[in-house]
Amino acid sequence: MAFPPRPQRGGFNPRFRKEQQQEHRTNHMIKVPEVRLVGDNVNVGVYAVAEALKIAREQDLDLVEISPGANPPVCRIIDYNKFLYEEKKKKKEMKAKSKTSEVKEIRFTPNTDDHDFEFKVKHAEKFLAEGNKVKAHVQFKGRAIMFKERGELLLLKFADSLKDVGALEGLPKMEGKRMQVMFAPKSQKKKSGSELGKLIKDDKPAAVSNAPKPEGSN
Repeated sequence: MAFPPRPQRGGFNPRFRKEQQQEHRTNHMIKVPEVRLVGDNVNVGVYAVAEALKIAREQDLDLVEISPGANPPVCRIIDYNKFLYEEKKKKKEMKAKSKTSEVKEIRFTPNTDDHDFEFKVKHAEKFLAEGNKVKAHVQFKGRAIMFKERGELLLLKFADSLKDVGALEGLPKMEGKRMQVMFAPKSQKKKSGSELGKLIKDDKPAAVSNAPKPEGSN
């Protein structure tokens, strides 16, 4: 009588690998003689592991070792897959809450062309959508400092392009040889379009719009 071929020793056992990757020992992986059961769906106490497994099977749940260092080890009877899903969900939520926003910088020159301007707007929109702040500045080099008004107009135009996703935190201001503004994501700080309109009146900087009128004008 022929016997079926014996499986090769050392062959791949996917079940074994899965068990090794588990964070907790469950069901038949628990090899101790007895365990302490805790939880709402059992009478708390010490049980022979075979009896604890029987109780878990009757409830169509898993016996999960949650404190292997105790004497005897502490176990709960739960749906292990559901437990892992809830744990993963909690970790994901905690990671999202703990994420700190960064300040991303966007740099302009007084002569930034339209193509480069639109490219920087798209970058800023992406940064703000990810929950980061954006600091935009115009760098003046040498005699370019004479064109401060041009830099102010450029930053206010930039603010207008971002008004749907970012909140302007103040008017452009000079710091050394650069003029800068800061934007916060709309979810953190909200400004209405009318508020932004007050900051960008007639698309002219305050220094220009408030200039004294020449004699004889209305």
